[in-house]
Amino acid sequence: MIESPVFASAAVAAPHHSASEAGRAVLAEGGNAIEAMVAMAATIAVVYPHMNAIGGDGFWLVHQPGGKVQAIEACGPAGRLATIARYREKGHDSIPSRGADAAVTVAGAIGGWQAALGLSASLGGRMPLADILSDAIRHCREGYPVSASEARTWPNDLEATREAAGFSSFFWPGGERPKEGDLRRPEALGATFAHLAAAGLDDFYRGDIGREIAADLARLGAPVTREDMQAYRAALVQPLSIRLGDLTVYNVPPPTQGLASLLILGIFEQLGVQRADSFEHIHGLVEATKRAFLIRDRHVTDPAFMTSDPAGFLTDAVFAREAAAIDRKRAAPWPPRDGKGDTIWMGAIDGDGLAVSYIQSIYWEYGAGIILPQTGINWQNRGVSFSLDPQATNPLTPGRKPFHTLNPALARFADGRVMSYGAMGGDGQPQFQAQLLSRYRFGWNPAAAVDAPRFLFGKTWGAGSTSLKMESRFDPMLLARLTAAGHPVEEYSEAYSDQFGHAGMLVKHPKGRVEAAHDPRSDGDARGL
Repeated sequence: MIESPVFASAAVAAPHHSASEAGRAVLAEGGNAIEAMVAMAATIAVVYPHMNAIGGDGFWLVHQPGGKVQAIEACGPAGRLATIARYREKGHDSIPSRGADAAVTVAGAIGGWQAALGLSASLGGRMPLADILSDAIRHCREGYPVSASEARTWPNDLEATREAAGFSSFFWPGGERPKEGDLRRPEALGATFAHLAAAGLDDFYRGDIGREIAADLARLGAPVTREDMQAYRAALVQPLSIRLGDLTVYNVPPPTQGLASLLILGIFEQLGVQRADSFEHIHGLVEATKRAFLIRDRHVTDPAFMTSDPAGFLTDAVFAREAAAIDRKRAAPWPPRDGKGDTIWMGAIDGDGLAVSYIQSIYWEYGAGIILPQTGINWQNRGVSFSLDPQATNPLTPGRKPFHTLNPALARFADGRVMSYGAMGGDGQPQFQAQLLSRYRFGWNPAAAVDAPRFLFGKTWGAGSTSLKMESRFDPMLLARLTAAGHPVEEYSEAYSDQFGHAGMLVKHPKGRVEAAHDPRSDGDARGL
C-alpha cells in the first residue's frame, strides 16, 4: 500500500528510492525536470541493474510549459555484423537470449540523455553534467545494497545467464544468488560515469568510452562494432496522440508499442463504461487489448520499413470498428504471444510545469547478461525481438531497429492538468497504463489508481501462461463473472506482485500543485519539494 503520496510544487517518482532522491536533489538545486530525470536515469542504472543499464535503450516524452510535447527515440539499431546468415551459420534457429550473440543492438540510452539535455539547455537548463551524474558516481564508489526486487528476481534461462561473460563474477559472486542488503560496488561502472561527467556524454559513442565498449564487444564476439557506436545518435520524433473527451493522450511512435497503448484507450472509450473495477471495465480493457495487439503485431516494426502510417490507426473510425468487434459479454479467443521485458518507468514535473515521462530498459532481466570488463557496462538483449525469418514483420537486418515494448505516456487535460504516467512490464505496459488512466478518469486520485489491484492479460515478464492474471484484492464476485464470460482467470496469491508492473503517476494541477505516487510493488517512491 502507498504510505505517503506526494503533494508538492515539483515532484519525481521512481521504482528505487535512491533514484527518486537523486531527482529530488537536482530539483532542490534549481535543476529542471529533464536534468532531474537524467540524474534519476543514471542512478537507477546503478542501483537497479536487473531492470535497466546504460547498455540499454530509453524513450522520452517531454511536455513543455507552453503545451508542446516532444518525444525522444533512444533505441539502437542492430550492428552491422548482425545478419541472419551469421546466426544461421552458428546453428541458431533464433537469436540467443543471453551472452555475446544476444548483444545484437547498439545501446541508445546515453544518446537519449544527450538529446534530452540538449533540449533542456534550449529551455534554460544549466546544471553541469558532473552534478547531474554525481549520485550515480557516488553509489558506484561507495557501493549500494542489493534491492529487495533484485533479490527476489530469478533470471529467465538461468544457466545461459550465469554462463554469460562476467555475469556470475559481478552479479552472483561465487555462484551464489545475492541477498537483499548485500553490498555491491561497481567500480568500473563508476569510472565510466566519472569519465563521461568530465568528457561529455558523446564520449560514450565517439570517444574513449566508445572505443573501449567496441573493443570489449569485439573480444566477446558480439555483432556491434566501433563504426556502429560512432554512427549512433538519438532522434527527436513526433509523438502519437489521441483525443479522449477532455484530454489528449500522448505516446511514442514505432518501433515501440505506443500505438497499442493508444489503441486500447481509443477502443475502450467507444464502449462507454461508467464504473471502475466493474465487469464492464475489466472485460472491456482486456478485449480492447486483444484488438490493439492484433494491429500492433501485424504492423509495428522499424518505421523505416513500415508500409502503414501509425497515426492512420488512431481515428474514431478505427476505434469504432474495433469496438464493434468486441462481444460485451464474452471473451474472444486469443493467440498467444510472448512479450518478456524488464524495464523501469520514471516521471518528473518541475515547478515551471516542465513534465517528463521516461522509460529505460535492457529488455530481459540483466539483458544479455554480459559485463564489459573495461567499462563495467551490462549490455541489453533487445535484439532477441528480431526474427531469423526474412519474411517476418521484424527480421534481423543490420541497421534495423528492433520492436520495443517500451512506451512512456503523457496526458494533457482541457482544464490545464498535465499527467506523466507509465509502468514497466513487457506486454503489460499498455494494459497497466490503461488501468491507471481509466481509474483516474473515473475519479480516483493518483495514489489510489497506482495502489489498486491490477490485472494482466497474456504472457509477460516471468509469466508463461496466456491467462487473465489478477492480483488477490479484486472482488471474488468479479472474478467469478469474468470466468463465466470465458476469461481464463488466474488469481495470484499476492496482494502486490512484481508481475503487475512497477507503475507511477504524477499530475500537475493548473494552480501549481503536483500530486505524485509510485508503486508499492517496487523499491521506490515519489518525492517532492
